[in-house]
Amino acid sequence: MEPYETALMAARAQFAIAISFHIVLAAFTIGMANFLMVLEAMWLWRRQKVYMEVYRYWLNIFALTIAIGTASGLMLEYQFGLNWSRLSSMAGEVIGPLMVYEVMAAFFLEAGFLGIMVFGMRKVGAQLHFFATCAVAAGSVISAFWILSANSWMQTPAGYGIADDGHFLAQDWFAIIFNPSFPYRFTHMILATFLSTAMFVAGVSGWHLLREPLNARARLQLSMALWAVAMLAPLQMVVGDLHGENSLHVQPQKVAAIEGSWTRPPEGAGEPLRIFAFPDMVERRNLFELAIPRVGSLYLRHDLSSTIAALDEFAPQDIPPVAIVFWAFRVMVGLGFLMLALGVAGLLLRRKSRLYSARWLHRWCALMAPAGFLAMLSGWVVTEVGRQPFTVYGLLRTADSASPISGEEVVWSTSMILALYTVIFGIGLWVLLRILSMPPRSDESGPEPTLADEVGTSGGA
Repeated sequence: MEPYETALMAARAQFAIAISFHIVLAAFTIGMANFLMVLEAMWLWRRQKVYMEVYRYWLNIFALTIAIGTASGLMLEYQFGLNWSRLSSMAGEVIGPLMVYEVMAAFFLEAGFLGIMVFGMRKVGAQLHFFATCAVAAGSVISAFWILSANSWMQTPAGYGIADDGHFLAQDWFAIIFNPSFPYRFTHMILATFLSTAMFVAGVSGWHLLREPLNARARLQLSMALWAVAMLAPLQMVVGDLHGENSLHVQPQKVAAIEGSWTRPPEGAGEPLRIFAFPDMVERRNLFELAIPRVGSLYLRHDLSSTIAALDEFAPQDIPPVAIVFWAFRVMVGLGFLMLALGVAGLLLRRKSRLYSARWLHRWCALMAPAGFLAMLSGWVVTEVGRQPFTVYGLLRTADSASPISGEEVVWSTSMILALYTVIFGIGLWVLLRILSMPPRSDESGPEPTLADEVGTSGGA
């Protein structure tokens, strides 16, 4: 492998490592901020102490996640200057302001009001404290808005011009921000953060109920989480289908790689659903393919006879790594169906008044705790690897985006980042598991409610 190719692969690997750590923490921060907002709203509305007890429990975890996520986010920002200076130089006029807006939202809303959430209940009162919680929740979503806008523009660029030296120029900010894939990508991601957090809360609650079946706080957590899963999982599938239709129009190579479609079937034959295959980039075909005829057309074109553009209709140098995209998509969808099944099981058991006594369900929840985050990571693999070999889709190649530095320098910095992450995330995970090992108690540490004399005692969920 040529030295520049080594440096490019090392830079891509470093960014993949950094973004994989950060996206999980960022998603959990968004989901947890909104979960805390709902808990505090329910406490103010129903005046039941159990909601504040659960709020205190998860607030400690939220604060820990914010601290670790900030460190991982800063590392990503540095990489744009260190490893991807050409991308920053060529497209900085477009994506730079979007990322600045994200930082402003994160610091002015999330960081600005976080202190009030953690320490300010007695000082500012319940209503103002709830406003701070809402501000943090809103800030997390606004932060995601700008990041997803920048990423979506790189996937489906719009509203730009190109200078004589090849630099991208911002011409229409509305078109840049609300580019063709942004509405679908933003909605899909926000739902993913909520669903992943709900799955995690359900998993932790299931573990707690296996140890303390009568814990009212664990029951409340489980009930709220499974309501969220039951509502969000089918909604996410609908949005995912709309997102897929959009991708079929704006990124046909990616969809062809997702489907493992190397050649277009005969007219009228329909697109098969390839359940299993080993895509071979050299032979340009699938090995050991297991497919169901026409089913692919049903979810791709909503009929049984249409087909999609196949990989052999594109230049070979413009095709993404098919095997990675193909399998990452199937992991995401498979986990999605398991989450949907869990939501349905929760509804059925709730109807039979067995939600808190079905220990098999609690074990299932505990096993599925990371499912949402794993599905989300798989989805991002589809998104980012499926965009290759471009950073700005169809316009700027990844090979032309990296900094002119040696592979040894990138490998060395990657090793340092891994060492740093091992320490930071190792300590964070140890503290997190210690907190989660015990169910929430009536004397949880956290903000002291000023409505203590007005709320009821902890009761059943």
